[in-house]
Amino acid sequence: MTRLFRMALLLLLLCVVALVSAITTMHFAIHGAEVQVPDLRGLSVADAIRKAASLDLSLSIDNRFYSAEMPEGRVLTQSPAPGTVVRREWRVRVTQSLGPQRIPVPNVIGQQEREATITMRRDGLDLGNVARMPFANVPEGTVIAQNPPANAEGVERPSLSLLVADSSAAETNAYVMPDFTGQLYPAASAAILRAGLKLAPVTDVPASVPAVSAAGSAQAPVAPLPPGSVIAQNPPAGHYVDANIPIQLTVVH
Repeated sequence: MTRLFRMALLLLLLCVVALVSAITTMHFAIHGAEVQVPDLRGLSVADAIRKAASLDLSLSIDNRFYSAEMPEGRVLTQSPAPGTVVRREWRVRVTQSLGPQRIPVPNVIGQQEREATITMRRDGLDLGNVARMPFANVPEGTVIAQNPPANAEGVERPSLSLLVADSSAAETNAYVMPDFTGQLYPAASAAILRAGLKLAPVTDVPASVPAVSAAGSAQAPVAPLPPGSVIAQNPPAGHYVDANIPIQLTVVH
């Protein structure tokens, strides 16, 4: 009886040892496949790719932005954030700096959409959002507004969004609200009224003087908006509106 008890105890001990060994092996296997995401910000894209590859991570460039602080060709932001624990072969998404804005925003108002697109791409800009709305006495496909406006400074994205005249849009009961910010009030209000929409009384706000950068700062000065520019709107861009919804514009004076 004692011998049988000892054998059972030995078998139980062997099972415990095997279980602990399996758990330990699994622990090292799991954690051995995990890495911490390195800080890639400020590195050149080539160096960031090499650093990610050294940890068995892949890297993709999701977008490009202008930046007065980060030199051209370097990583501006990243996701996941530095220090995040991920599995190997995880994809790290980054945005690349284009450096300070050097490309002037062209004026494409009055051009046909195709011609405006060619102008933008020739100047190194991408086509952003395209909204359409009815606009009387203007040929279909004509650009009637753009964002950012012509010659704008301090823009973030190397892209241009367009508002295009479209006669077929008049057949619908609702329209997608375009972005009028940055436009002069006379042009924005004319576009709203000619589309058959209501315009609420304008809200005037005093112009603010941009802060002067400290000496030696790399940040480019921000040009003040000209008086009469639209700085806010309600409903915001992208919302559906109809003839029963008054559109409120906030204008700097």
